Amino acid sequence: MTVTLDELNSLPASEATDLFLSCCGSAAWANEMVKGRPHSSTGKLLDAADRVWSSATPDQIREAFAYHPRIGEMNSDAPQSAEAKAWSNTEQSRAKLASSNVHDQMTLVNSAYEARFGYLYVVSAMDKSADDMLELARKRLRNDPERELLIAAGEQGKITRLRLKRLLGAE
Repeated sequence: MTVTLDELNSLPASEATDLFLSCCGSAAWANEMVKGRPHSSTGKLLDAADRVWSSATPDQIREAFAYHPRIGEMNSDAPQSAEAKAWSNTEQSRAKLASSNVHDQMTLVNSAYEARFGYLYVVSAMDKSADDMLELARKRLRNDPERELLIAAGEQGKITRLRLKRLLGAE
């Protein structure tokens, strides 16, 4: 689904919130994006998205992470919109090409990551192979929790920007 910026600006708040949630699963972020309307340009919308995301609390950040499927999986633990599912599928399309051995390793790394940090591994998967994501996950497992939350939040920010551009047909 794509909408114009004018359409996004004029949607009822509940519908706009749902669209923003398909881009980032933090309810607080989506609500702030709705409150910030009207956005005068795609650039201003992306700037607002970054600004609002940069003020997210750790709990809001982890809430957004829960809306993603694990790398190599199709469904998230939290309910996702059809748009978010389709976008995740596209973003992880290269992961599906991996061997069963890499998939098995990714499953193990996903579990280790969640045990260490308490949330699922988030990476902007677009244009990354499963091997690339696996290597990044292994490296990130060595981070301390505070640093890793910042890195994962940065990855969520990249995903959000990409999805907002897709929503507006501007990718």
